[in-house]
Amino acid sequence: MNFKDGLLTRRSIRNYKSGIIAKEIIGDLLKTAMYAPSAKNRQPWEFIVVTDKNVLKNIKDNHPFCSFIENAGHALIVCGNTMDEFLSGHWVTDCSAATENFMLACHEKGLGSCWCGIWPDEGITEYFVKTFNLPEHIKPLCLVVFGYPDGSEVRQPSSRFRTDKIHYEVF
Repeated sequence: MNFKDGLLTRRSIRNYKSGIIAKEIIGDLLKTAMYAPSAKNRQPWEFIVVTDKNVLKNIKDNHPFCSFIENAGHALIVCGNTMDEFLSGHWVTDCSAATENFMLACHEKGLGSCWCGIWPDEGITEYFVKTFNLPEHIKPLCLVVFGYPDGSEVRQPSSRFRTDKIHYEVF
């Protein structure tokens, strides 16, 4: 798949079939994530890979927007390290770029993924901080559910291009 086709056909996938993704493939996905741009190349991201079925069920029971996590069998918690960020708050944009890279890499490998927000919801954030024993300088941004799609969700380009969202020189 070429780059543009990958961008235009990637979709949030919520229907998965069982299957374990090899650690080598997950490592390659994370390598791609870490090639994202970041402010002053500080790379303030930290990643937690979750495959334990009991932990995935616990996440499902405590995060209102990822009811499909157990079927996927895999999750990535993307966190920002505030001690590594360039300026206060840059961890959010830097980690968002890494998340997008990760999701595009999943798509390129025939895997499905879905971004489930954590930050800035205080309740969801606190759950992840406590459950995963995050130190104060590590902030959870999002949860990416990923795995083998069951094929029920069709990936076709949609028309998201809107000229009314483009402004030149001034709004």
